[in-house]
Amino acid sequence: MAERAHEDQALDLRLFRVLRNMVKVLYENIENDIDSYGLSTETFQILELIYSKGPHTIQKISDTLSIPSGSITYVVDKLEKKGFIQRLPIPGDRRKMNVTLTAEGRSYFDDIFPKHAQTISDNLVFVTNEEKIMLITLLKKIGLGIMNRQD
Repeated sequence: MAERAHEDQALDLRLFRVLRNMVKVLYENIENDIDSYGLSTETFQILELIYSKGPHTIQKISDTLSIPSGSITYVVDKLEKKGFIQRLPIPGDRRKMNVTLTAEGRSYFDDIFPKHAQTISDNLVFVTNEEKIMLITLLKKIGLGIMNRQD
């Protein structure tokens, strides 16, 4: 029984190392792509969130992307100065503002996002669509299992 547990643990460690190394290489390639547009990862994430999901409050952006509120305000200020985003009042709530893309920001992201999406696809071309679906299912199962265990 102890031998089986040792083999299982060795397999778990191997899986963890392979996963960690793959994620490191994948993220380096994706970060290099983002850098090629002259954007930081945080800046890109904010633009992509608003581009894909529409206007968000600064607090919602902070919560969604796990970026501290002090950092998010700084990045939003910089994006606003570049003319990529604007803050618009939320009807009925004068205390909150929605962050939304300007026409210039939308045009810019319309240009770079398809290239970025292609870079992601280029990095995942080594597995079939069926394998991708299987991997999504398995990674979700691991992630949810870990989250449920922590409760």
